[in-house]
Amino acid sequence: MRIVVTGGAGFIGSNIVDAYIERGHEVHILDDLSTGQSRNLNPKAELHEIDIADRQAGRLIEGIKPDALSHHAAQMDVRHSVADPTFDARVNILGFINLLEACKTAGVKKVVFASSGGAVYGEQDVFRAAEDHPTRPASPYGVSKRAGELYLSYYQQAFGLPYIALRYTNVYGPRQSAKGEAGVVAIFLTLLLAGKSPVINGDGGQTRDYVYVGDVVAANVVALDSTFVGPVNIGTGVETDVVTIYQHLRKAVGSPIEAQHGPAKPGEQRRSCVDTGRAAQVLNWRPQMILAEGLRRTAEFYRETAGR
Repeated sequence: MRIVVTGGAGFIGSNIVDAYIERGHEVHILDDLSTGQSRNLNPKAELHEIDIADRQAGRLIEGIKPDALSHHAAQMDVRHSVADPTFDARVNILGFINLLEACKTAGVKKVVFASSGGAVYGEQDVFRAAEDHPTRPASPYGVSKRAGELYLSYYQQAFGLPYIALRYTNVYGPRQSAKGEAGVVAIFLTLLLAGKSPVINGDGGQTRDYVYVGDVVAANVVALDSTFVGPVNIGTGVETDVVTIYQHLRKAVGSPIEAQHGPAKPGEQRRSCVDTGRAAQVLNWRPQMILAEGLRRTAEFYRETAGR
């Protein structure tokens, strides 16, 4: 299969590229390297260094004529989306439309879209949130991800373009950047390995559903062959608070450093956790990685790559 992976130099995208190539697929990467790292690039993939909002990106897809588009390029920082919603929309909405128009012309047979299981739901009514939970995004980032899903629904209805929207929870693992709101595991590890004390916002009791990148990759592999159309939660169904994450990481690196507590972030979501029953049903996918082991492996990666 010929696959275009946008954001293929990034944390999640590069891990997916590796898995696709291991399975014999031909992979083309579209990435402007604004946040992605060249060291993440698989040498067997062909890199096209370009902004997805550039019209030339659409022409590239029309020329490549891929069987599938795996869309992981994004403005992914929630705080930046609040500070500059226009930029967020340019990348996450207009950039995506640019690609979808090209997919329509190129005859793409499947779009796998990286959505967000936390940001699209907003403050949850129930825990765990299933895919039919109301969507009340509390940030422009969440709005743009939900908009991406709605555009996919339109293109499927109007032009028969099949898609699956994978609503990721908080993904962690090797290659995660310490930059951005979603990188708390990477931020803590980077500071601990530098002998510095991390700051936990508020009491640290805020919870998230942390899913290992290897499990996310597995979902993307099976999604290629799925006939299901619509959103699918990809998480663990388990809430873990920030203090617990910190203690796991501190143990993993053998650090005596205690975290400090700073002021709570205004408007920060208190709890987030999804139901993964649909993923089990339509993808035969279930998370495999135990949190403590996943964090240990992530810590080992950061220890090995420190200073690079």
